Amino acid sequence: MSEAQERTTQRQDNEREPIIRVEDCSVVFGRRAQQALEMRRSGKSKAEVERETGSTIGVLDANFEVWPSEIFVVIGLSGSGKSTLLRAINRLIEPTEGKIYLDGEYISEIPSKQLRQVRRKKIGMVFQHFGLLPNRTVLDNISFGLEIQGISAEKRRKSAEDTLDMVGLQGQGNKLITELSGGMQQRVGLARALATEQEILLMDEPFSALDPLIRRDMQNLFLDIQGEVKRTVVFVTHDLDEALRLGHRVAIMKDGEIVQLGTPEHILREPANEYVERFVEDVDYAKVRMAESVMVEPKEVAYTGEGPTVVLRRMRQAGLSHIFVVDRERHLVGLAEAEEVARLVERNERELGAAVDEDAPRVGRRTPLREVLPLFVDDGDAPVAVVDEGERLAGVIVRGSLIAGLTTSTEPSEEGGEDFSGVGNREPSEVGSGDAVERGRQG
Repeated sequence: MSEAQERTTQRQDNEREPIIRVEDCSVVFGRRAQQALEMRRSGKSKAEVERETGSTIGVLDANFEVWPSEIFVVIGLSGSGKSTLLRAINRLIEPTEGKIYLDGEYISEIPSKQLRQVRRKKIGMVFQHFGLLPNRTVLDNISFGLEIQGISAEKRRKSAEDTLDMVGLQGQGNKLITELSGGMQQRVGLARALATEQEILLMDEPFSALDPLIRRDMQNLFLDIQGEVKRTVVFVTHDLDEALRLGHRVAIMKDGEIVQLGTPEHILREPANEYVERFVEDVDYAKVRMAESVMVEPKEVAYTGEGPTVVLRRMRQAGLSHIFVVDRERHLVGLAEAEEVARLVERNERELGAAVDEDAPRVGRRTPLREVLPLFVDDGDAPVAVVDEGERLAGVIVRGSLIAGLTTSTEPSEEGGEDFSGVGNREPSEVGSGDAVERGRQG
């Protein structure tokens, strides 16, 4: 994501209210909690505090906000405090100090009965092992949370069936859990969490027990579903690739403290300290960087109602070998190559349509670069379109910007550097035949 895009995102965030707000939250296990906190804040290490007080600091002075529909990822090594922090949000663990708000409500002080309702209706918890019931069918497992909420049997079944389709388990509803593979069981667990329609999901390493291939499938499925349901998610993991791939923002924890919080791109580009630098040094950028981080604005686009002569003239003036074609609402129609447009000009064609490849590659903003790379192998120098959820053209990826995005020190920028916005730049003499180009000049 460019600095301009990050500023835009921040501006949009400032216009909304956070759904979760954590203020100066600390969690201490042991009787000498206040002494432990004072020692830690004075500069003593976590290990020194434990030796001298017998108390363990799980979380120290955590401050962050989570915005509606955001995937907020907390990552750290074993013992860093990430799971403790997650459980403090819904008071499965009581904070020693600090305040936690859900939708502006101070959850730290609400009565137990009201807290139970909040957990049932608003905030769900998803663990590494989903705790599926082996003596129940898939549909009954999915609807179990709704049953706890007192929802009628008819509504429970309909919601479970809808969610079953969402996670790709059509036709499996009447099977027992024991009849499913591990990956399918994980889908059932995810479906159960989604069926309750709780606004917030707290997910504690839900995919960590899976083998790498199934884990990757579950990450893809989770992102696809999140694109539709747009829940607010706090996701805990120890896997950096997973954190950077899933998270809109990532908090890195060490010894109970959040040592850096930011977008994946920001953390990769500007690690806050030596610890974070070591933490991210072996990252495979093809896995964790997204299409939107390397896309650039196209210099020119063509519109469906324009004729070949006008479009060829525009391409020649910009030195383009390809141009994306959009409708008036900027929905992507396809990609036109200069040579194909030139042939239409030579034949005195009035419509651009015959030169437009409607099957040209396109990816979403959150598509990992690892999935973009093969498109350049298959299609040579042709650019790749990046579209938003409405299939509108959001930006383009060209070979130069992709290569820049796969390094730690170079990336496409609006502030100088190499110009990647040409979308397949080529010398004017290479675009089409001489006669066609001349007519394009006069068009």
